[in-house]
Amino acid sequence: MSRIGKKPIAVPTGVQVTIDEGNQVTVKGPKGALTQQLHPDMIITQENGTLTVNRPSDNKQHKALHGLTRTLLSNMIVGVTDGWTRALEINGVGYRAALEGQTLVLNLGFSHQVRIDPPPNVQYVVGERKSANEPLSLLVRGIDKQVVGEEAARIRSLRPPEPYKGKGIKYAEEKIRRKAGKAGKAK
Repeated sequence: MSRIGKKPIAVPTGVQVTIDEGNQVTVKGPKGALTQQLHPDMIITQENGTLTVNRPSDNKQHKALHGLTRTLLSNMIVGVTDGWTRALEINGVGYRAALEGQTLVLNLGFSHQVRIDPPPNVQYVVGERKSANEPLSLLVRGIDKQVVGEEAARIRSLRPPEPYKGKGIKYAEEKIRRKAGKAGKAK
């Protein structure tokens, strides 16, 4: 039995879960609503404020889908109650980020500014740089974990961190393996 798949999911108060035909699941909460089509073979039941996921058989595909389905449901519930956040850091001389309304404006050493409009239910939060040596923080917030992760990856891909000076955009928890610069000529 899947250790993750057999755990029940507690549905907090203020969250409404509806399971339609074909495992079309809609979760509504204080931060918004999410709808996702889950695999129709999985058996999703809702009783006494908890959700449980069961599998119809022990074949390989059903075992794989068991934990996945439970995790997707759990992520939807966390998203509509607390939301998801992904933190980025911008390092480099002259690298800046600012918000113009909802649009994120990035100066990343290109000859032009990069403007990014957020997808629905996603917002950007730009932190303040306390000193010139500190990185600038950027938060990507939203209710859908997958969309928040994709958006953070898209922003990071504009200027990935380089290993010599560490300039670029990186995840806050990411460690950059630094390389030594060019060695001096031996005489």
